[in-house]
Amino acid sequence: MSTLTERAAAAAGRTNAPADDAELPAVLDSIPGPAPAPDPMANYEPGDEDPEMVPVHIAWLRVRKDVRAISKNEQYNGGGTRFNFRGVDTVVNTFGPVTLRHGINIFPVGIDAEHRDTTTSKGNKMRECTVTVSWMVMGPKGDTLPALLKTRGEALDSADKGTAKAQSVALRVLLLTGGLTPTHDKDPDSSHVERGEAPIRPAVQYLDEITHPQTSAGRLRQIHYELKQTGQLGALLTNEVGDEERAGDMVVRIGKERAAGGAA
Repeated sequence: MSTLTERAAAAAGRTNAPADDAELPAVLDSIPGPAPAPDPMANYEPGDEDPEMVPVHIAWLRVRKDVRAISKNEQYNGGGTRFNFRGVDTVVNTFGPVTLRHGINIFPVGIDAEHRDTTTSKGNKMRECTVTVSWMVMGPKGDTLPALLKTRGEALDSADKGTAKAQSVALRVLLLTGGLTPTHDKDPDSSHVERGEAPIRPAVQYLDEITHPQTSAGRLRQIHYELKQTGQLGALLTNEVGDEERAGDMVVRIGKERAAGGAA
């Protein structure tokens, strides 16, 4: 009976097939494998309006140079809260043409979404969505940044748009963070305000507290210290019997009287 190799050779019209199945691996190894897929960019020549064929990190750097800054020109004013911000449309409209010019493509390649039902302060039912999006940034040559970038976004919606809104927020975060995009707003360090000294509390304002029977010994010591720090130990106050007495002496006297009374 012929071998499997011989029968396969006969079926293929070959007469010199190996006689032993043990020789089959060697025969298979000698068969050339499939030709590698041609490089689609091998013969590509950029046109007048096509991006320069540079690595992705260089192309992204050029995007950052062209964008430079996005100011917070939009304002939210509602519910007693007001603040300036950079909206999704503003950021995408700024980055879109620039990334196109430099051949940068940004693709969401993984989305992890979480949802929960919630209500507003007025009792309206809303759907909250939080997403974590993994992004791939591809350059004009088809190469990508070495790691996937992840950003998170949150959104509320009363219908079915919460997930889309949250993804848009995640994209805005990617562009602003990955682009290190400044606002060119006024730097808080550009203004300097001298902090004034706290006004000195006059000695007469301590009088009621000094003579009050519930004022503790610890508080009397603190009052004496404050009067000393402000140079008012010698200020004259009207004591319990209507006589004038130095503020420092009054504090010490009343403190001793209360200490003696407590000991008795």
